Amino acid sequence: MARICEICGKRRQVGMNVSHAHNRTKKVWNPNLQRVRIVTDTGSVRRARVCTSCITRGAVVKAVSA
Repeated sequence: MARICEICGKRRQVGMNVSHAHNRTKKVWNPNLQRVRIVTDTGSVRRARVCTSCITRGAVVKAVSA
């Protein structure tokens, strides 16, 4: 399963670590994904991998655990 947010599509970013001596090595930044139970548009409850920025801005409705 890919490390992609199911709401906004945020995925890993690739860049370079740059040392003081300007040595460059590859680096990967992964999104902070959480597996949460969400309520879909149809009203059903399912699990989804969602980034924390989508959770905090209210892009998903978390299901109430009974």
